[in-house]
Amino acid sequence: MVRRLPPLSALRAFEAAARLGSVTRAAEELGRTHGAVSRHVRSLQDHLGAPLFDKAGTGLRLTSRGEALLATVAEALDGLERGWTRLADDAQGPSLHVACSATFAVRWLAPRLAGFYRAHPKVKVRLSMTSAGEMRRQGADLVIAWDRDGFPRPDQARAMPLAEAAFGPVCAPDYPWSDPEGGVLRLPCRIGHDFTTSAWDQWGRLAGIGVAWTEERSFPHTHLCLEAALAGVGVALVERRMAQDDLAVGRLSAPLGFQSFPQGLAAIPAGAGPLTPQAADFVSWLQAELAAAP
Repeated sequence: MVRRLPPLSALRAFEAAARLGSVTRAAEELGRTHGAVSRHVRSLQDHLGAPLFDKAGTGLRLTSRGEALLATVAEALDGLERGWTRLADDAQGPSLHVACSATFAVRWLAPRLAGFYRAHPKVKVRLSMTSAGEMRRQGADLVIAWDRDGFPRPDQARAMPLAEAAFGPVCAPDYPWSDPEGGVLRLPCRIGHDFTTSAWDQWGRLAGIGVAWTEERSFPHTHLCLEAALAGVGVALVERRMAQDDLAVGRLSAPLGFQSFPQGLAAIPAGAGPLTPQAADFVSWLQAELAAAP
C-alpha cells in the first residue's frame, strides 16, 4: 500500500515554524535557509489545498487546520524521536531516559542513583532536568511529576503512583513569622513558583488556612525558591523532601509542618504500551527508595 503522505521534510519544517511561531527561528533550528523552510510550508499548504498559517504582525498564527495538523505531526515526531532514541541507546546496552524537575534531580534523585546502578549495573540512566513549565517528554521513557494538571488526560490516566507528596511553608529561622490569626496566614513576602502557581492555593484549601501577603517574589525553579527562603527573602512552599536536609540542620524552619497533596508523586510512562524491563525496575526502585526515606 502506498502511503498518502506529504514529504517528511515539509512536515518537519511546518512543525518547527508552528511551534516557534517564526520561519526564521525554524530555519535556524533545522539548519536550513529561510527560503527553504518557506518553500516547504507553501508546498504543504498546496498539498492540503488550504492555508495553515495567518500572518500575525511579524510572526505566524495557526489556522484551525494548522492547529489540528500541528497536534498530529508533533505526536508523530515525538513517537519517532522516542523510538529512534530508544533504539540508539539500546544499541549501546539497556537504557532509560527519565525527565524530572531540576530540583528533584539534584536534591533527591541524583544522590541515590548509585543504589540503582548497584542493583542494575547494565542499565544506563539519562536524566533530563527542566523547569516545571518546560516539562515535556523530549523522548523520555518516564516523567516524574507531582503537578500533572498540565499533562494530557491520557498521560494523567497512565500515571503510576510513587509516593506521597507533602508541601509546607518554610522560611529562615529568624524570618519574622506570625502564626495564622482568624484562619489567615499573613506574610510580609510570599515566595512563588513561576510554573506551579496553584501550589499555594492547594495548600491553603487542604490546610484550611487563607494566605495573605504584602509582596511576592517568584522564581522558575524550586531550588531558587529554597535559596530565597534561606536568604530570608520570604516564605516558600516546598515539598518536604526538597527541604529535608536544610530542615535537619536548622537552616530552614517549617512552622506549620507539611500537608499531603492528593495526587502525590507519580511516574508517567511514554505511550500506552507496557513498560520496558528497565523502566519497570526503575519505578519499583523509586517506590522502595521513597518509602524508605525518613
